[in-house]
Amino acid sequence: MYHNKIKVLVVDDSSLFRQTIIQYLSSQPNIEVVGYAINAFDAKKKIPALKPDVVTLDVEMPGLNGIEFLKQLLPTNPIPVILVSSLNLSVFDAMAAGAVDFVRKPDMTANSSKEIFFSSLASKITTASMAKVRIQKQGAAVTAPKQPAAASLPSLSRTVLDSTIIGIGASTGGTEATLAVLKKLPADIPGIVITQHMPEGFTAMYAERLNRICAMEVREARNGDIIHPGLALIAPGAMQMEVIHGKGGYMVQCKTGEKVSGHCPSVDVLFSSIAKNVSIKKVGIIMTGMGRDGADGLLKMKQKGAFTIGQDKESCVVYGMPMVAYNIGAVSVQASCENISSVLMNHLKK
Repeated sequence: MYHNKIKVLVVDDSSLFRQTIIQYLSSQPNIEVVGYAINAFDAKKKIPALKPDVVTLDVEMPGLNGIEFLKQLLPTNPIPVILVSSLNLSVFDAMAAGAVDFVRKPDMTANSSKEIFFSSLASKITTASMAKVRIQKQGAAVTAPKQPAAASLPSLSRTVLDSTIIGIGASTGGTEATLAVLKKLPADIPGIVITQHMPEGFTAMYAERLNRICAMEVREARNGDIIHPGLALIAPGAMQMEVIHGKGGYMVQCKTGEKVSGHCPSVDVLFSSIAKNVSIKKVGIIMTGMGRDGADGLLKMKQKGAFTIGQDKESCVVYGMPMVAYNIGAVSVQASCENISSVLMNHLKK
C-alpha cells in the first residue's frame, strides 16, 4: 500500500490520448492523477492549485509549445517534467530547457507498442519524482554552434590519443550531462564510446545534435565501426553495444539482445566489454541515472586498471548509478558535471 502516491498532472491536447494515459496511470498503485490540462495555458493555470509532483507533457501542442512552456514554468515551479514525444528533434530542445526525461509516443494500433510505452512512462514518473530539476540559465541558448573546446585544456600527445579508450554511461538527466562533458573536450581526444538509455530512433538524432555542438565527431554507432581518436560513438537505441578487438583495431559490435541490468542498450554491457577486451589504457565515466546499470561494469574496468570517474551527487539529476558505483568502490574520483572534462584531460595529460 502506497501512503504517499506520486501526484501527476497530464498535459496533452489529444482527448483520446489524454484519457488513455489517465486511465493507465490511475491503475498504478503508486500514482494518483490529480488532473489534466488540454494545453500549456491550461496547465499554467492548474499547476499552482493542483501542486503535482510530476507533469507529463506533450511536446507538440498548439499555441504555446512544450519548450516555451518549460522556459516559463520551471524558474518559478521547478517540477519534474516527463516529455511525451513523437520522433523529432524538439525533444532535445525541451530537455535542454529543463525536462527530466522523455518517452516516445506509441503506435496506438499496436498493443506491444502501447504496453512498452505505458510501463516506461510509469517507471519514468517514479524516477522523476526523485529527480533534481535543472533550470536553464536565462538567455542560455538551447542549441549552440560547434564550439572550439576550452583553450585552457592541455593538448594530448599522439601516443595518448592512440593508446586510450574512454567509455561513458548515463541515464536520466544524461542527455544534457553528457553534452556538458563532451562540448568541453577538444577534437583531438581518444576514441569515446557512449551508452545513454534512450529509445530507438532518438539516438541518431541525439548524436546529430552533439555533433553540431561538440568539437569531436559524434555519431550513432554502426556495427563494425572502428574506434579512433576524434570520434565519439553512441550505442543505438534497442541494441547492445560492446567493444571488441578486430583486424582494424578496436571496434564496436552492435546487436539486438536481451535487456541487461534492466536496459538495452546497457552501460554494464559496454563497460564489461571494455574491461574484458581492451588491453590499452581505459577510462570509465558513469553519470546521472536511476538504478545501478554500469556500476558493476565500471568496477570490472577499475579492477583491470582503468581510471574511473563518477558524477557527484550535487550535479546529478538522479544520483543513482554513480552512487552505487561509488559505494561498491568502482569510482577513482567523483567530480561535478562541469568538472568531469578537466579531470579527464588532466588524467590523460599525466
